Amino acid sequence: MVPKPTEPRLSSSMQPFDMNWQISEQPGFAVAFEYPKELKLKLSLETRNCGDVIIVHCQGRIVYRDEAAALSRVVGEVLQQARKLVLDLSGVSSMDSAGIGELALLQTWAQGQNVSLKCAGPSPLVRTLLDLTNLDSVLQVHPSVDEALASFREEQVCADC
Repeated sequence: MVPKPTEPRLSSSMQPFDMNWQISEQPGFAVAFEYPKELKLKLSLETRNCGDVIIVHCQGRIVYRDEAAALSRVVGEVLQQARKLVLDLSGVSSMDSAGIGELALLQTWAQGQNVSLKCAGPSPLVRTLLDLTNLDSVLQVHPSVDEALASFREEQVCADC
């Protein structure tokens, strides 16, 4: 038999560990942990006009919660005014399943309002996600904003034929 070690296996001295959370007691509730809320979105959205096309430039990440909701809110407002929309994804650094779902939702909204929606300039990561989820078969995806704008001009020429 091997004798037990004489030293305790766990340290009995506990040091405070700052995990950026606070304990708060609310009347009628058990103790809850509150994490500080991020004050700034990790997604910035800028709209601009290019003739009769509105371009929404996305910079940052399109992920669950506030970022995905902000994209829907901005594009939803644009869909009320535009007939042609380019969603510039060149500045998107990351996207999760909520972001993919938002793109699908935006395409559905655009179709319902007879708006032509095109995506432009996805990063290799975003392009891979669009391919893996087969969303690129639903969305019109172009390598750049210029090519997306050119495709609108081509559609107009063909409609006049």
